[in-house]
Amino acid sequence: MRLLFFHQNFPGQFRHLLRHFVAEGGHEIVFLTHKGKPSLEGVRKIEYEPHREASKTIHPYLVQFEKGLIYAQSVTRKLIELRESGFRPDVMIGNPGWGETLFVKDVFPECPLISYSEFYYRGRGSDVGFDAEFSTGFDSIVRARARAGMHLLALEAADYAYSPTRWQKAQFPTAYRDRIEVIHDGINTDVVKPNDAATFTLPNGETVTRGDEVLTYLSRNLEPYRGFHSFMRALPKILDKRPNATVVIVGGDEISYGSKPPEGGTWREKMLAETGPLPDRVHFTGRIPYSDYLNLLSVSAAHIYLTYPFVLSWSMLEAMSSGCVVIGSNTPPVREVIRDGVNGRIVDFFDTDEIATTAAEVLSDQEAQLPLRAAARETVLQRYDLKRCLSRQIALIYKAVADGPRVH
Repeated sequence: MRLLFFHQNFPGQFRHLLRHFVAEGGHEIVFLTHKGKPSLEGVRKIEYEPHREASKTIHPYLVQFEKGLIYAQSVTRKLIELRESGFRPDVMIGNPGWGETLFVKDVFPECPLISYSEFYYRGRGSDVGFDAEFSTGFDSIVRARARAGMHLLALEAADYAYSPTRWQKAQFPTAYRDRIEVIHDGINTDVVKPNDAATFTLPNGETVTRGDEVLTYLSRNLEPYRGFHSFMRALPKILDKRPNATVVIVGGDEISYGSKPPEGGTWREKMLAETGPLPDRVHFTGRIPYSDYLNLLSVSAAHIYLTYPFVLSWSMLEAMSSGCVVIGSNTPPVREVIRDGVNGRIVDFFDTDEIATTAAEVLSDQEAQLPLRAAARETVLQRYDLKRCLSRQIALIYKAVADGPRVH
């Protein structure tokens, strides 16, 4: 089988699919990605580079759309070269978030396209306007509608689609939901699992182990979309309630979602200025190696995960797979997975008193949390285990190849 993948940041959500088809053998795998990304043996990587940036004078609502069109043009040029060389894919799979898949059906109309439908931007009911502190009012509502245009075109061109969670699927227009299956990326539960022997070395050289009073918070970047401001505002109250707790905060200072603080600097700097000096038992690690990350989850006594109504992080499910007691925000992506008091705890995203009280309660009696830890692990095993999810992704690919393109 000839498979053609698209993602500007190789391998994106397709790492496990690539490894499966490489290991299976007998397939020709081509992956189009942005210049400068890593390689994987057995995958033919084709790099593209946008020929220019978005226009500085274009309407601000259209900046992301124009970037997407420029990316799409760059990809299309590479696809035409592929076609002229004689390559004909049996199936195409891509994340349309940056525009790459916009024109692929125009180059290969006879080939089925599977779209990884990660998120659809809405002016109401999801991330936009959720946090009044950072709301830009009506402008953000109409900006979201304009931003959704590229995603709508990409989905309209797709023959098949899948989304990681039911809530993420539900953000897409009703008319297109029938073609979207719910299939998560999958958590490798054989790797991400409880480890009672794990240790984690703090930045000051001290070591914490399972059973220590360790509170964890982590995100790729420390920013409001992942509730960093709410966590930091709750932190002094947690420290006051639990004077022996060690707090480990993992994440970078860049921006993954949203924007920088209006006054400049980083969100870490802004929130530290608000909270004032914190005791030495609070540790900011920056980003850490994956092996250290897994050890940290294993020694965590309480793990806080807060998010806007937005894409659900792998980290929350990995924390649950590690047997963490996750204290999650009462937002739709989290509620789809966690039931309060059953396999985790649920708190109001903005209620710093509730966050602090719940964290202190979990930390105060680790023995009492064992049923929650076991249920958290079982939830991931039953619903998000990589073997289950990967088999469904593979089945979708073979279905697309067998049934061919849908009539649009």
